[in-house]
Amino acid sequence: MAPMNSEVSQGFLLLAGVFLGVAAVAYFLGCFNGAVIVSKYILRNDIRNHGSGNAGLTNFHRVFGGGLTFVVILCDVLKAILAVLIGTMVIGTVVGGWMGPVLGKYWAGLFCLLGHMFPCMFQFKGGKGILSGGTIALMLDWRIALVVWGGFLILTALTRWVSLGSCWAGASFPFATWFVYHDVILLLLAILIGGLILWKHRTNIGRLLKGEENKLTFHKKKETGV
Repeated sequence: MAPMNSEVSQGFLLLAGVFLGVAAVAYFLGCFNGAVIVSKYILRNDIRNHGSGNAGLTNFHRVFGGGLTFVVILCDVLKAILAVLIGTMVIGTVVGGWMGPVLGKYWAGLFCLLGHMFPCMFQFKGGKGILSGGTIALMLDWRIALVVWGGFLILTALTRWVSLGSCWAGASFPFATWFVYHDVILLLLAILIGGLILWKHRTNIGRLLKGEENKLTFHKKKETGV
């Protein structure tokens, strides 16, 4: 029995090492926050000192506007794509079956969002994860993306409250995951991802309830409280 126990222990350690390695890589990819990098190192004017202080796309667009908004989008989309691809290939290879690649996407996506929201290289002050989270949803399954993005776009277009659409995205993500996969592990990861998004929008939710939330504008507007 001893050799078998040893093999089981080695297999568990290998699996744990793979998951920890993917988590570390995805987290550090998430730390490359487009809004902070562009504002701090290109514009020399840290976005976190303006508007709501949030290092996200909406605040960046409202404060600075301009073509550099596209650079922020590109950065946050590419890092999420890269993190999910790494998770898919590495964990998919180790776990195998249909579950491996999907589990890798959710696992890497979760830690990429943690890096985006709490970047260690930027004093753990990051964004709210909507653009990166939306990219992860697109890479998971078209049905999940349809629910998350469809509700986001409809609510944002009708109300011009980006935060309302963002809250829909976070809240609907676990339900869409369960509808598509019917797997408890994936559901728990989806709850963590959606919960993080809702938690990062807690102040927006408070302003929405009070009717004080700012609406989306398509021009540069300095020092607004997003």
